[in-house]
Amino acid sequence: MNHYETVFILTPVLSDVQMKEAVDKFKNLLIAENATIVNEENWGLKKLAYPIQKKSTGFYAFIEFDADPTVIAKLETQFRRDERVIRFLTFRQDKYAHLYAEKRRGIKSSSTPKEN
Repeated sequence: MNHYETVFILTPVLSDVQMKEAVDKFKNLLIAENATIVNEENWGLKKLAYPIQKKSTGFYAFIEFDADPTVIAKLETQFRRDERVIRFLTFRQDKYAHLYAEKRRGIKSSSTPKEN
């Protein structure tokens, strides 16, 4: 199994419920293909660097997962078929990127305030 991370941008005309539904669709696809989801982040509505399909903002979503290489083709096919996805990028982490991602997750989890 390789370590991957994917970032995809969803169209800004979606409601919060529709956006979460779209993210869950791709998470469920990964789970169905026996991938292990390591980390998931919702980066929210952000301004794009340049207009894409006449839109200047989009919902960013990030998923880090472990999977076989054959899963990537299926995932990217679903990204292309879904009209809610404006752009996507999936890449395999090398050992240094994987170590950095683990360190980043550790820092993020320790910086969140604990409720008493």
